[in-house]
Amino acid sequence: MDSRSEIKEFLASRRARITPQQAGLPAYGGNRRVPGLRREEVAMLAGMSVDYYVRLERGNLTGVSEAVLDSLARALQLDEAERDHLQDLARAANTAPHKRRRAAQQQTQVPPSVQRILDSMTDAPAFVRNGRLDFLAANRLGYALYAPLFSDGQKPPVNIARFKFLDPHGREFFGRHWEESMNNTVALLRTEAGRNPHDKPLTDLIGELVTRSEDFRAAWARHHVRLHYSGVKYFHHPVVGELSLAFDAMQMPAQPSLSLTVMTAEPGTADEDALKLLASWAATDAALPTPSGP
Repeated sequence: MDSRSEIKEFLASRRARITPQQAGLPAYGGNRRVPGLRREEVAMLAGMSVDYYVRLERGNLTGVSEAVLDSLARALQLDEAERDHLQDLARAANTAPHKRRRAAQQQTQVPPSVQRILDSMTDAPAFVRNGRLDFLAANRLGYALYAPLFSDGQKPPVNIARFKFLDPHGREFFGRHWEESMNNTVALLRTEAGRNPHDKPLTDLIGELVTRSEDFRAAWARHHVRLHYSGVKYFHHPVVGELSLAFDAMQMPAQPSLSLTVMTAEPGTADEDALKLLASWAATDAALPTPSGP
């Protein structure tokens, strides 16, 4: 991926979304040529010269200090995920070329100890993925929940983003909240691309999705990023119908490229009943992948 273009487009997109009023600046005149802040306004808010900010927005973060990045983040009103992304872009820009070839390796298998942790969770769907959104392993209920990913007899790893955007059943499975789910997935991939810009399988996946999916291409152009630690996931499951499940995602310190996601239903709700029905179905369906692996 072209890091200078990534930096340029990210900064320009963040600048374009902030109005002078939101930044606490007076808006003189009604004929502004830009949708958000002007470059000179961002420079003033960040306490730097206009020439220096223009250099940054042209994609040159070489030698930029933490203090400058912090000032820029405040001026552009970046949230936590966006601040981290800006730091990742700066880190990539300041990495020596001979080190860039050593991209962080994404794990595609989970250790047996992690699978045992998954297997011990019997009442909640749980799965492990890597930063590329490869679904690597799950417990029995996790495989049952994500059964459409494996409907053609596929075995882990299966890429969630590829299923969501390219499989004919992807939109249906993620239900009424498809738009939100789609944007979250794209934001997660862009966040990961900022962390690992030289991960070839990741850039190949993004290139495939940009080429083959108009939805992905449009969402990718927005340059949104996000952290994905908790929230609600929505599904339209072919066996139990509509499901809304709270999720908590945890990175695994011993395997930093992996994260564990566990989902639960609100007690006493139709979602809890549907989850119990799903567990009954999972106990009898022999076509699901086995929790012990492919």
